[in-house]
Amino acid sequence: MKKTLLALLLTTPLLAPAQKPISYTVSGKIGNLNAPATIYLFGPGAPDSVVLKNGAFEFKGTTEMPFPADIALQRTGKLKKVFDAKERLRVYLEPTPVVITSADSLLEGRAKVAGGPLNADEQKLGAAMQAVIEKSRAFRAEAGNATEAQRKDPAVSARRQANFDATKEYAQVYTRFIRENPNSWVSLYGLWTLQMLETPQYATVGPLYNALSPELKNSRMGRDYGDMVDKLTALAIGSPAPGFTQNTPEGKSVSLADYRGKYVLVDFWASWCGPCRAESPAIAKVYQQYKGRNFDILSVSLDKPDGRAKWLKAIADDHLPWAQVSDLRGFNNEVARLYGVRGIPQNYLIGPDGKIVAINLKGETLGTTLAQLLK
Repeated sequence: MKKTLLALLLTTPLLAPAQKPISYTVSGKIGNLNAPATIYLFGPGAPDSVVLKNGAFEFKGTTEMPFPADIALQRTGKLKKVFDAKERLRVYLEPTPVVITSADSLLEGRAKVAGGPLNADEQKLGAAMQAVIEKSRAFRAEAGNATEAQRKDPAVSARRQANFDATKEYAQVYTRFIRENPNSWVSLYGLWTLQMLETPQYATVGPLYNALSPELKNSRMGRDYGDMVDKLTALAIGSPAPGFTQNTPEGKSVSLADYRGKYVLVDFWASWCGPCRAESPAIAKVYQQYKGRNFDILSVSLDKPDGRAKWLKAIADDHLPWAQVSDLRGFNNEVARLYGVRGIPQNYLIGPDGKIVAINLKGETLGTTLAQLLK
């Protein structure tokens, strides 16, 4: 999760200059390490590095806004990517100097970080995450100890997944932290992280964003998030679903309006998306169960221009007999952009009146929802 977050933060245009630059200092001491041991700082600009001398190091610079940076230790000296480092930790670049100390390493729990209020908030968030981390470890250990028969049994897998959904629990931790800390930059970054954990919905993120301090909302990053929230209001449950038309692989034009009068699941997926393909059996099962009961599915593929053959093969291999459309433009798919799709699988259940009934129904939840609606 942290890997994905840092990749997003280092590449997103949301971090364009927005306010007076902040000067920062990150220093510390890691035992008595010397060359070739090197400390790297992966922040808002190009990576910076310092060769350790008797364990000591220091970084100084400026950032356009408070920024979560990774500090990585590479004992052999050379490090191309932050994710290659086994020893690293997260700090916030802020006006208050940050000091890192450790007797021997930057492994989790071995280094201490002292800084200003943002680093204190980051540590508070990390502590809240610890319970989920421990549960996740126990979950993986249990899976590793399962017998071959248990691993192949869908019912056993479903029960385990129902008992612990790491992504959902991480999202709950972020949501609680943001709600309790509306003045912290850590909360604003947390909102962006949430969209990688679950599909953003106005009912969830709207109140969180609206409660942020004026300083955060008026920052460039805050304004960009606010624009996204405004767009989500048009995709909230009860809102009219945006209309669209796209073509099937055979070139037939299919419109959302063709499904008016029945429930239709608009499903966003792609042949290269593992989680999407994993959902296919459940969706196909629901389709066979309810296709004659005022229900249909319209799948929109986010395959890329060179992915047509793989798209067609996935449709055949996964036995998906309902309408399939795409403009083969990946995440620039016109319908995906219209519906604010930033991750897949994602879907919208639309009612006979053309209004959004539910969002992101997965697994058994889709079947139970339809069972209630199609009594």
